[in-house]
Amino acid sequence: MTDINSQYKNNFGEKYAQTLPTLGEAIVEVLQLFQCTQLYGVGGDFAANLIAAFKDGLQLSPSSNEMHAGFNACGHAEINGIGAALTTYTVGSLPCTSAAALAITEKLPVIFFSGAPGESEISTHTIHHTVASSSTWRAEYDCALESFRALGMKAERLQGARAVGQPNMAAERFFQLVVHAYLNKEPVFIEIPRDLVFQKTQALALPESVDLISRNTFVLEGESFIAEHIVEKLKHAQYPLLFIGENVKLNRQLREQLMEFCHKFNIPYATTWFAKGLFDEFDSLCLGTYNGVFSSSENRHYIEHQADYIIEVDTSIHAQDTSSAFNTGTHEIDSFSNKTVIKGTVQNQQEIINIFSNLLVAEVDRFTLALSAKSFAKIDPSAKFDFHNLCSVLNHIQSNSEKPFIYLPEIGNSYFASYGLTTKKSSLGRSWLTNPWYAAMGTSLPYARTVCKALKQQQADDVAVLITGDGGFHFQLNELIHFQKEKLNVIILYMRNDIYHLGKSGEGEIYHCSTPEFDVLQLISAYGGKGYHCETVGQFTEIFEQAVTENQGITLIEVPADLDPQYQCDEIQMLNLYIQAQNGNPEAMQRWQTLKAI
Repeated sequence: MTDINSQYKNNFGEKYAQTLPTLGEAIVEVLQLFQCTQLYGVGGDFAANLIAAFKDGLQLSPSSNEMHAGFNACGHAEINGIGAALTTYTVGSLPCTSAAALAITEKLPVIFFSGAPGESEISTHTIHHTVASSSTWRAEYDCALESFRALGMKAERLQGARAVGQPNMAAERFFQLVVHAYLNKEPVFIEIPRDLVFQKTQALALPESVDLISRNTFVLEGESFIAEHIVEKLKHAQYPLLFIGENVKLNRQLREQLMEFCHKFNIPYATTWFAKGLFDEFDSLCLGTYNGVFSSSENRHYIEHQADYIIEVDTSIHAQDTSSAFNTGTHEIDSFSNKTVIKGTVQNQQEIINIFSNLLVAEVDRFTLALSAKSFAKIDPSAKFDFHNLCSVLNHIQSNSEKPFIYLPEIGNSYFASYGLTTKKSSLGRSWLTNPWYAAMGTSLPYARTVCKALKQQQADDVAVLITGDGGFHFQLNELIHFQKEKLNVIILYMRNDIYHLGKSGEGEIYHCSTPEFDVLQLISAYGGKGYHCETVGQFTEIFEQAVTENQGITLIEVPADLDPQYQCDEIQMLNLYIQAQNGNPEAMQRWQTLKAI
């Protein structure tokens, strides 16, 4: 009996057979094309062959668990345009489903790899890690595939050769799945049987650059007419506004084009809540993020009382309550009448790029309006430091620092409080990073790790600042071992109240996530970091500024967070009220209706 390589020679000739790579080699080549050379994951039995195949061409970084590997990959996609996570079969891949749901919701191209049993192993015997009930005769080999498909994403298992003398097409199919993820900004799940990894596969003639990858043929027309309409609107306007949505975040060309447009014609701009951190909020034309009553009065004034024409660009197709002022009816842009709304409907938002290409050469007079100069409130060093003044203090420090801060708020009070932060343009193109739409807790440390690795690689001066409550911090702190091992620099603001506070609707034990006896400063010391406790603005400012200057290793600043409403920022107070009202609390419902009527 001839071996499989001899079969390829006999069928297609020696020259062809010599060009065939192994599947593992082809996968590495594809990922290198997309500059996706950093994979996060957890080693495992069915993934062992993939790990061996990737060791020379890719960087494999261990994560503290599979869910964190998925979150690491999502964070990597946010700042690099694509990410990847590697796990073993079912027991490793199924914990990644929450990260996959995050990637779908936040529009992130993430490749979720999973090793799988070899095709030759499938039989009537149940295999290790296979989902199976002791009361059934059937082994559910496809549980992971079906689980990821149930989220609405592509999920496939690569296939081996099906004809003698014909090498498998697994590498080509892998390439097409990665292309799908990259072009459509969505995740894919790929199971790879372990006996295929070192088998020969048909060779690929890859393009020299991802820019040469064929996109869908652009067949839309009429952009010039849309641009002409906008030009006429601008000619009759005195106080225009560009309102930018979150869907532009992974399109650098479009983001740069929008900024060129605003600065050429002196047009102010604001973003949705979900697009925070994409632009320089210290820019004189930037009005920060807008979300109705949840926005600062300074930013709201021009938008709600002066703007006479709004161009809304690539906001989400489906409105989400978080970025729509939680149905308070105060999001004035939603109901603004003199508005042109442009949604990206094709790959790479090509129609929007074409519209603004026309606008940039249009004959429009430069507007002469001038916004009020940005100013930051003076801080009282003796005042208590808490959520109510966290943003004003950090804004004051950032305004006096040449180093841009990249904020990574944990979902919860820290996330909603962070909307009051004023961010500078960072070297990574993102100065505020979380998952605002899906809002999965436990992502801030995995996201921070990817940010810190990128800053270290670029030797950038930016400072990663993670803001978290104790509740969100505790169930992800095992990720700190990788900060220590990889010598990453991060400042952690640990807002401590020993409970899950956001949405707290009672005094049940389930809300109490910590104990007063827990010593977080000793914990940080175990990870090789420095820990500090502070209670006043002056103490915090001194410690934080020193940490920024040094920017070395892990620095944690513990801040006692008081539950008294006077020490909570407006966003937290309103969000807690909203959640309690939605849960049917009569008093909260009454107060929420009163707020909506204001």
